[in-house]
Amino acid sequence: MRTFRIAMAQINPFVGAFAKNAEKILAFTEAAVKAGCDLVIFPELAVTGYPPEDLLLKPSFVEDNLKCLSGLSRRIRDITAVVGFVDKAEDIYNAAAIIHGGEVCAVYHKMFLPNYGVFDEERYFQAGETALNFTLGEVKIGVGICEDIWYPEGPARVQALSGADIIVNINASPYHFGKALFREEMLITRAADNEVIIAYNNTVGGQDELVFDGQGMVVDEGGRVIARGKPFEEDLIVCDLDIEGVLRKRLHDTRRRRERLGAEFGGLKEITLRPVKKRRGKKALSRGPVEKPLKPEEEILRALILGTKDYVGKNGFARCVIGLSGGIDSSLVSAVAKEALGGENVTGVFMPSRYSSRESREDAQRLAKNLGIEFLVIPVDPLFDGYLKVFKRVFRGRRPGSTEENIQARIRGNILMALSNKFGWLVLTTGNKSEMSVGYATLYGDMAGGFAVIKDVPKTMVYAVAGHINEKAKRAVIPERVLKKAPSAELKPHQTDQDILPPYGILDPILKAYVEEDRSMDEIVKMGYKKNLVKSVIEMVDRSEYKRRQAPPGVKITPRALGKDRRMPITNGYGK
Repeated sequence: MRTFRIAMAQINPFVGAFAKNAEKILAFTEAAVKAGCDLVIFPELAVTGYPPEDLLLKPSFVEDNLKCLSGLSRRIRDITAVVGFVDKAEDIYNAAAIIHGGEVCAVYHKMFLPNYGVFDEERYFQAGETALNFTLGEVKIGVGICEDIWYPEGPARVQALSGADIIVNINASPYHFGKALFREEMLITRAADNEVIIAYNNTVGGQDELVFDGQGMVVDEGGRVIARGKPFEEDLIVCDLDIEGVLRKRLHDTRRRRERLGAEFGGLKEITLRPVKKRRGKKALSRGPVEKPLKPEEEILRALILGTKDYVGKNGFARCVIGLSGGIDSSLVSAVAKEALGGENVTGVFMPSRYSSRESREDAQRLAKNLGIEFLVIPVDPLFDGYLKVFKRVFRGRRPGSTEENIQARIRGNILMALSNKFGWLVLTTGNKSEMSVGYATLYGDMAGGFAVIKDVPKTMVYAVAGHINEKAKRAVIPERVLKKAPSAELKPHQTDQDILPPYGILDPILKAYVEEDRSMDEIVKMGYKKNLVKSVIEMVDRSEYKRRQAPPGVKITPRALGKDRRMPITNGYGK
């Protein structure tokens, strides 16, 4: 069997940290050499990190990226490598360098630039026009970047018809719930349709709102997944590819011969390289590791942990502080923070007022003990009394209401920010997507902080993930009472969220239809919801855009997150 050993380096780059990224690339290259690999593949824009956004508008950034690539190429001699970087000619390109024998011997420019959702690549890059194949010994390899592989008639089709045995596709594909399965189904289709092996390598790590889940995979010419990388972790995926299997498959396909006769290869560049001499590792691989897909709740939990860990760490913080209410949201955020940073680096602060229940204090304290995090108690009432005294004359004749409730929330925000300033702790906010969608949050109060961990997690999903944490631990890490009691802000007597909002089991599907799917009020009503309720929810969403614009970033979990994924004007008269 004629085999070709490939390594996919699923790394976690740091945007703009060229020296760190280069060090990581070299370390994984050395590991691939030791494993006896013929080729090592790195993710899209591995040199710069992804997405570099407006750093790409700085000429010095582009030049430093080119210098970094040049230095890397001189040091990569014992293996052929495909490395993502930013190329510069008359414009700049999202590019892949083929490094061989200590130099960059070919460059591919990404042909399909995504410009939807969280992507803005047309803002920065010129699209490439030419596909690329390179031959390494007797193996022909096509190179593509991320979006290129999603198009059935894209460069992969031309590359395969012109004889490519393997399509190498390097990626920075952001995570959202359910995307891994969708991605896998696409790759299976693309590999089987083109009778080609696809090596799909994805980056991993957190970058602002985005999380990259890794889970790179190798799909053979028959559409079988023969290797899959670890989810949400760095990994070196080593796999032996049966090149003769590709030929056997194609010899039985008469359709391919007819398609090849009608194909045009004018937009294809081909180069030939000598294989690098090496000592192959002793252990022969029949196939690579195939990691099992995660349960939905575990997948979301891992994304939250990685997003939090990288946001905190890459921004230079060592510790975080969280306002503990004894409720489900702050409990989940605390559990995520503990896993991301270690319990010794998390402080929970319970800030009781005259409306806080004994049960809330007990649950907050029990949670902190279960997680092994520091627990502080700082009462709100002395400060609240001061506010009421200051406003007594001005507010005379006005009944207490949401103003007084929001004062309490803002006092709590001030307390957390004071701790942040004094000790250098990052404040993690605890609002979920359901609340943020309808504006059930206090600006400069519970919205005050540096990172909104569950900003894109609907309330019903919060309960599911919290329950999974307990199930996984086989004990009540999050107190059972927290999972069962009615959610409440406890800013007035006997308050519950359902005083203002419909039950979350009803609210969340309406929000998904309106926020994520852009359905109209009439369409949502036809789904079986009362018109007055739908109208009320839509009005709450629309008038709260100004709040969301001032909220901290948070991990993207759903297909359409609040923030850069959904860009609505604040000043907006549509539908009013």
